[in-house]
Amino acid sequence: MTDGITALKTALPSTAWTQDADIIAPHLVEWRDKYQGETPLMLTPRSTAEVAQAVKICAAHGLKIVPQGGNTGLVGGQTPQGEVLLSLKKMTTIRDVDATNNAMIVEAGATLQSVHDAADKVGRKFPLFLASQGSCTIGGNLSTNAGGNHVLKYGTTKDLVFGVEAVLASGEIYNGLTSLRKDNTGYDLSRLFLGAEGTLGIITAASLKLFPKAGYTQRVITAAENPSKALALLEHCRAGGRLGMFEVMPHIGFNAVVSNMPGQRDPFDTPHPWYVVIDWDVETEAEGAALAETLLGTAFEKDLILNAVIAQNETQAAQILSIRENMSAGQKFLGGSIKFDITVPLNRIPDFFKKADAAMNTQIPGCRPVGFGHFGDGNIHYNIAQPIDMKKQDFLDQWQAVSETVFDLVGEFGGSISAEHGIGIMKKADLARRADPVKLAMLKSIKQALDPHNMMNPRVMI
Repeated sequence: MTDGITALKTALPSTAWTQDADIIAPHLVEWRDKYQGETPLMLTPRSTAEVAQAVKICAAHGLKIVPQGGNTGLVGGQTPQGEVLLSLKKMTTIRDVDATNNAMIVEAGATLQSVHDAADKVGRKFPLFLASQGSCTIGGNLSTNAGGNHVLKYGTTKDLVFGVEAVLASGEIYNGLTSLRKDNTGYDLSRLFLGAEGTLGIITAASLKLFPKAGYTQRVITAAENPSKALALLEHCRAGGRLGMFEVMPHIGFNAVVSNMPGQRDPFDTPHPWYVVIDWDVETEAEGAALAETLLGTAFEKDLILNAVIAQNETQAAQILSIRENMSAGQKFLGGSIKFDITVPLNRIPDFFKKADAAMNTQIPGCRPVGFGHFGDGNIHYNIAQPIDMKKQDFLDQWQAVSETVFDLVGEFGGSISAEHGIGIMKKADLARRADPVKLAMLKSIKQALDPHNMMNPRVMI
């Protein structure tokens, strides 16, 4: 390893690497402190050519590489355990914005917020919206196939990409950057890297799909009696194909945010069992107000909602959304939390909640389930907060046992153990046990073909 590290330091510019412990330290821990890492060297290339040069040297010396974007991942895939850490944080250039083709080419280290800003300047939008968009990067978003709040209308990140540029394990550069909407010339190779978590190569740039901006987005927050009523409300709100977001939260999580997070407040005078944040994309403010009043009025008549607040301006709309965006942070005030990012078919969400909550309270009496998330596409963040009278570590020690129960139920309901956060280290063993054997064999064959020496993020996924 020493020869390889020396070779990297000799060949690359001094701006493209560091061994400064203080600079590296923030890159070795994720925000929940669940994973702690170590690395002999952090690479910080400024160009695809520098990435390729670094990978070639690593390949020649048998060094393993862990790529990292904004370090916002939640399954441990970005945390090195002795491998060389390759951070894309200096590759932030917006290479091209083409409003005519509704396309944008950006480097992997560009933050999601910077992409939004660049699209907005030409009257377009990139419809991936995440709470971490100020720090998460496009490379990480693509590598984990991030979802976010607008999947029900625009799809996951895989659906928002024309193609990618990536450095392979050999150091060769694959150039799939295009804005063509039709190209029927063989396998869609770019999609191999989407959701691959850096195991097949390092994404260095991407060609993204842009969309026309809605003239106005009408946001509301409603209160519902239970998940079944929320699911019925979802169907009710789909009118005209204008529904852009449908996010559901239980009172325990909602209350943790409005009671503890700075700047938050409850928009309702009395507590309710469940809450739903809804967006409709329309052309004018008047159209939005009329649509909201009409649909919410009939929702009251059908007994689908208990209360509702219609945002009257951008400030109120932002305040409503911030409650949902702070759901993860707010749960820290509940103590230890065992977290799951899962998907189940839409029509089975209420039954899943009922059965999973009962199973959790049998397994850990007094625990507090917090199931929330993207009801519109079936993606649930199913978290379990520790019992009030249990020590945090005693509770967290049961993570694997709880995982077995939850994943068994996910399988029973025809769902997926990973919706938008990836497999990483956390779910690697679960995937190996639960995935279809043919699928696993195909995954391993692709990995072997593109990375025969297992140098790209070697401990992740498979």
